[in-house]
Amino acid sequence: MPGGRLTQQERQQIALGLADSLPYAEIARRLDRPTSTITREVMRNGGPTTYRADLAHRATERRAHRRRHTPPTGQGAPVRDRGRDDEAVREYEEAFTTLLMQQGLPKMSARVLTCLFTADAGSLTASELVQRLQVSAASVSKAIAFLEEQGLVSRSRDDRRRERYYVDDDVWYQSTIASARGTAQVAAIARRGVGVLGCDSPAAARLENIARFSDFISESILRAAEQVREVLHTKPGTRDGTGDPTAADADRGQAATARPGVSGSGRRRAGR
Repeated sequence: MPGGRLTQQERQQIALGLADSLPYAEIARRLDRPTSTITREVMRNGGPTTYRADLAHRATERRAHRRRHTPPTGQGAPVRDRGRDDEAVREYEEAFTTLLMQQGLPKMSARVLTCLFTADAGSLTASELVQRLQVSAASVSKAIAFLEEQGLVSRSRDDRRRERYYVDDDVWYQSTIASARGTAQVAAIARRGVGVLGCDSPAAARLENIARFSDFISESILRAAEQVREVLHTKPGTRDGTGDPTAADADRGQAATARPGVSGSGRRRAGR
């Protein structure tokens, strides 16, 4: 399996493959590259509909140039945690960002959310995000506004009166609850159409099926989210004073896993 960065010729092959509507896996097979490499390349350079080989190649060269000329820590460089492989961290952040983009997040919002998730404190200020991502304050502000709207980040002021943006242990729970409520709204609007179009019409029957399906999914997700949240927030041994999980903990865990689980993708951004 060849390593290293993609060449300009490989990017041209990717563009041709996208033009032919080839799946990422097939493009990767033809280039003898991992599918994840092709996915990241496309998603961070405009997506499958707007990808251009020449622009992608120039963007990669600019990123490499910035990394080579990044000032030392203390002069505006993103601060990395000591004891970690910086290159491995960057690769992981790119993979996480790509996944979030595939789930529906805009690129900058995905980058900001990844930054917050991978920060040990779970929170960063706007200036820290600008420093880590090497982007403008306006870009960060726009991304944060979108993430707040989706219920994925929160903000508060620290002791220096600076706004901090953070994610906590409940972020997927809150996002899943919002998604379930959105699905319930689909059920409500579909059922409203049944009355408008007439109960005996084929269109009404179709909408009623959508409503029933959406109701079931919404209720199942809400129930599962509450059960899983309770299990995850209950520390083993809190009931009997020992270090071992209690029987009640085990029973709750079995009950939660017997029902549909919580999706890890959060909301499919304003649509699902």
